[in-house]
Amino acid sequence: MIRTISVSPYGDIQTGRGIDSLVSDSGHWHWIDFNEPTDEEIELLKEPLQFHPLSIEDCIHTLQRPKLDYYDDYHFFVFQALNEESMQKEEVDLFLGHNYIVTYHSVRTSEIDDVWKRLEFAKAPGEWNPSTVLYHVLDKIVDNYFPHVYRIEDLLNEIDENSADRSMEELLEDLFDTRHELLSLRHTITPMRDLVYRMINSHRLSGVLEQKEYFADIHDHLLRLAEKVEASRELTTDMRDSYLSINSHETNRVMKVLTVITTIFMPLTFIAGIYGMNFENMPELSWRFGYFGALFAMFVIGMTMFFWFRRKGWFK
Repeated sequence: MIRTISVSPYGDIQTGRGIDSLVSDSGHWHWIDFNEPTDEEIELLKEPLQFHPLSIEDCIHTLQRPKLDYYDDYHFFVFQALNEESMQKEEVDLFLGHNYIVTYHSVRTSEIDDVWKRLEFAKAPGEWNPSTVLYHVLDKIVDNYFPHVYRIEDLLNEIDENSADRSMEELLEDLFDTRHELLSLRHTITPMRDLVYRMINSHRLSGVLEQKEYFADIHDHLLRLAEKVEASRELTTDMRDSYLSINSHETNRVMKVLTVITTIFMPLTFIAGIYGMNFENMPELSWRFGYFGALFAMFVIGMTMFFWFRRKGWFK
């Protein structure tokens, strides 16, 4: 589906105009939105819009890394939005020219819809321009990352608080899943942060990118997101190391107790082994109290070693 908005210098809005009429109209600025386009609609990017084949290819092959490409008549942006329901990344492509902006997304994107309605019902649409649309779309995309990052922070706190009631395998599985989510966020937020910084400081965008202080505010938001993601990643590492250390300590404690028990039974096994040999010339075998004597000796040795190890604290 393709939808269009044209805004005159006096703030008059027209919707639903054909792309051919927009291309030849330099008196208005235009927003063309490609929402889940068909193959026939994709062809309009080539003609009459005449975008470069490389940027069109980037639109078709989704999940590109966030980036900015400069062309003679326009600039091409790739951003990654976050679906609020599925938490999957969705690519949003933008073509920014002097009097137009073209948005392209292969799935319906709430950020685009929100900004579209905001412009459509704006009280002063004459104050808008393509740069304003770019700002609002990017601001929506970035702001929608915050709830997801906050959710991960709450999840880590919950994992830590309930660690005593769960097995080590469950804890580590949750930590590794959370760490994977954070790594995915990092691979998106960090390039977008660098991209916005590049936008703010690019001289080639000076003619079309207005109100750079607003984009600087978006950059601050991305810095906060990057810091939160990195802090959460470090927290998962600390929690993982802590749980592994506790598990290792518990394993060592069990091994120590088993070692003590084995050590106690070593002399008892030695005595039982000696008197278990079937030699004829063993005087103790013919002694009437030999059996009870051997048991008594084993009991005394075992209890002596037990209390000695207990005194040394090996059973704690």
